[in-house]
Amino acid sequence: MDPITLWTWSLMAGSAVIVIVAVLLLAIIATARRIDTHALAIWQVGKTIAGNTVSIWMLNRTNQVARDILAVAQSIDATTQSLAEKLGKGGET
Repeated sequence: MDPITLWTWSLMAGSAVIVIVAVLLLAIIATARRIDTHALAIWQVGKTIAGNTVSIWMLNRTNQVARDILAVAQSIDATTQSLAEKLGKGGET
């Protein structure tokens, strides 16, 4: 094989490799853009879900406060009943 034929085949092979690499890079760029688009959609849906479910956390906190209020109210009721019993017995004697 003469040197010119060797160089011709080498340049054709190199050109083919460059074209394949360029096509693969374009495919990677297109895939990355699709992923970015889908990630943005997921982010927006996630924000909507978070906005819609924040009240669940607040409801849980409301339930905790209501339990605390109930415990204090029961304590006040027990103290009041005890006081009423003591006052009632003191008046009967």
